[in-house]
Amino acid sequence: MNSIRKLIPFALVVAVMASCKVGQNYKRPDIDFPDTYHGGDSLRDSLLQGKKNMASVNWKDFFKDSTLVVLIDSALDNNLDMRKGRMEMDIGYQNLLQSKANFLPSLGASPFKYNREYYSEYYNNYGSNRARRNHGDDIPTTFYTERKEYVSSLQASWELDIWGKLRWQKEAARAEYMKSQEFQKALQTALVAEVASTYLNMLMLKSQLTVSKRNYELGKNTLRIVELQFDAGETTSLAVQQTKSQMLRAKALIPELEREYAIQETRLNELMGRSPQELDVNHHLEDITFDSTYQTGVPIALIQNRPDIAASEYNLIVSNARVGITKAMKYPSLTISGGIGLNSYQIQHFLDPLGAGFAMLNGAIFQPIFQNRKLKTNHLIAINEREISQLDFKEKIINAVGEVSNALVTIEKLQERHAIAAERLEVTNKGVKDAFLLFQGGYASYLEIINAQEDALENQMELVRLKTQLAIANVELYRSLGGGWK
Repeated sequence: MNSIRKLIPFALVVAVMASCKVGQNYKRPDIDFPDTYHGGDSLRDSLLQGKKNMASVNWKDFFKDSTLVVLIDSALDNNLDMRKGRMEMDIGYQNLLQSKANFLPSLGASPFKYNREYYSEYYNNYGSNRARRNHGDDIPTTFYTERKEYVSSLQASWELDIWGKLRWQKEAARAEYMKSQEFQKALQTALVAEVASTYLNMLMLKSQLTVSKRNYELGKNTLRIVELQFDAGETTSLAVQQTKSQMLRAKALIPELEREYAIQETRLNELMGRSPQELDVNHHLEDITFDSTYQTGVPIALIQNRPDIAASEYNLIVSNARVGITKAMKYPSLTISGGIGLNSYQIQHFLDPLGAGFAMLNGAIFQPIFQNRKLKTNHLIAINEREISQLDFKEKIINAVGEVSNALVTIEKLQERHAIAAERLEVTNKGVKDAFLLFQGGYASYLEIINAQEDALENQMELVRLKTQLAIANVELYRSLGGGWK
């Protein structure tokens, strides 16, 4: 009872000291968020006015193309960066478990140890000519056995978390683990967006190939008519040469588009973590649609929606925890250690706990005094790193708001350009038909029909590009809002 009473003051002192956590708990810095995104004003009345935030939409629901959904699903399973990210997450989880285990005592054991020491004839406790030989070695006759010892022990050591160092380490490890999770989400959003963009570029090239082949056939028909006119003496050889040149220009686009298509196909295979192979892309650019009944939400929601912003905030939490760790390192540390075991000079008494048993309990306080300024330097560096992390966090938010605003402006202006290009396409297509009819009737020259065909080809290719850019802009808006990881 008396021994217990003696321990009560010590326990109270330890409890009070253990509550003395140094450092400041994390608090999110104040950020001046705008009320709305800048740009895309014309979209607010007709588009993006649904009840569901676009960022919360599952990517399988956002993309309507079944082939694209299969490609994205395969990329998420097999992409090499995604697989490495999952391993990084596991590393972070193991570090978190380790930080929790730091609160527990460490335990070590020496199941059995046998010492046998030999000393020379003139050995003394302060001499330098002491010789130790392992048991079984040849022993000179001038040596004699001084002592044999049999030891078995169990040791424990426990560092009390007086100033919160271990708690800060645990908070840092938890934030690192959560950051790795957010990095994985950010990687997924980027991967989903890149797979979709690459797929859309393939559809664009596929459509442009169709346009080029159709114009090439149209050019061949025009050349046949000009050659017939030349045979009839109704035109010159220059007309034949220029018409053929225009036809070959249309033909030259075909291998170039096929080359670009193959490059995009290779890239898509890389995103899916496999070697180049032919992909079955049987859909067309004209089939691509996006639901326009979603809302963009407000900029402050980006903190919850965008994983890269969440990862940046977790990095700030880690930096704040390191300030606490480096500050706690400047204060005393208290370690309690103990051990129990058996120690005997005679093997027959080794297992006798009354005769050979021992127990010990030690307490040590270590106060760093002079460490060549290392502790102060580490603390000041940690404070500056926390400030840098805070600026990085704010910068990440500003960039994210800018990305959404840019995506809205891009969609708005691409829609305007697409409407103009579609109207122009009707004009140029009618111009080709009229020029061809006039050419057959002898009321138009070959130059007029060549110019009409080139104008139509350019406009058709431009319309395909604009439709693709508009589709990719929708994907970019989805990504910039934080969509793609759900």
